[in-house]
Amino acid sequence: MWHNWSDHSSYWRLSETDNLVNVLDGYYLAITLLITVGYQLFFFAIAFSFKFDKLTDFAGGTNFVVLAIITLSFFGHAVARNILASLMIMLWGARLSGFLLFRILKTGKDDRFDDKRDKFFPFLGFWVFQMVWVWTVSLPVTILNSPKVQQFQQHSFGTGTDVAGLILWVIGFTMESVSDVQKYRFKMGNKDKSAVCDKGFFGWSRHPNYFGEILVQFGIYTLAVTPSAYGYVLPHSGPFAAQYAAIVGPLFLTILLMFVSGLTLQERPGAKKRYESGQGWPQYERWLKRTSILIPFPPGLYEKMPTILKRTIFLEFPMYVFDPAKHADQSKVQEREAEEGQGNGPARSSGEGLVRGQHTPE
Repeated sequence: MWHNWSDHSSYWRLSETDNLVNVLDGYYLAITLLITVGYQLFFFAIAFSFKFDKLTDFAGGTNFVVLAIITLSFFGHAVARNILASLMIMLWGARLSGFLLFRILKTGKDDRFDDKRDKFFPFLGFWVFQMVWVWTVSLPVTILNSPKVQQFQQHSFGTGTDVAGLILWVIGFTMESVSDVQKYRFKMGNKDKSAVCDKGFFGWSRHPNYFGEILVQFGIYTLAVTPSAYGYVLPHSGPFAAQYAAIVGPLFLTILLMFVSGLTLQERPGAKKRYESGQGWPQYERWLKRTSILIPFPPGLYEKMPTILKRTIFLEFPMYVFDPAKHADQSKVQEREAEEGQGNGPARSSGEGLVRGQHTPE
């Protein structure tokens, strides 16, 4: 009798806690933000105290797993769509964090933090940005699992958006995972710095891992928005608006990769480095001209495609384009050529054509 009362008492206390969270935070926005801040600050304290880079990306990827598990457990009862959406972001986060941890253990340190590692606020700034990244990109799953959305009767799994979201996720997850491995194996097995990774997915896209990551997040969103897309969440209600507003998650990731920490840090700077060093430049230049910057496309067709289509449909914006005359340090080029016994004057002019950046996975 006492044992049964204890079980019921524990269950009551747990249910009371869940209900309190549900009442005060109907979309799980506050609880997930608090968990994310606490989780990242914990790892920041370790990283800053011990000048330890190896857990930085691990902390980011596993944070997605933690949020999905917690919001799904608060949800209380199993629904196929919620379980699948949570598993999708959990698998993605676990694979990403595992791969990045494996890679940093092999390379030894993270060059991104060379100018921040010993400075409290600049280093903290990176972790704050990681908090924003995790919390924002998790929004589609967080809101799907929230009581505000789950108060409505749900359609059984198998709708058009369910299937479309799952297909996008599978394609994106496969492309991101395989291209990460392809690039890593290329770097580890190729000591020649002039070599160009133009095999596998990299023969069709200069950044296939980024493209795959974008597909993954839009796939999760497409599946997660199903209750509102099919009218099971009351149209024009708060939960309806919240589900559609959660598209900020995949959009934020896309903007981040295209305009903040991804292509802008690799395309033009990468081409500039190759051009000035002269390491395999002719082969590299050919790869740039034949290979789509992001969206996979047959190289033979892409090479012949009009520039206007590359600049619009295929997202190869002018900000990524490298012009030797404008962006290269000609003194470095001349010094290199002199050392090689090729002192043939200044490097080629911009009239010989613009070239486009480099893929170096993050």
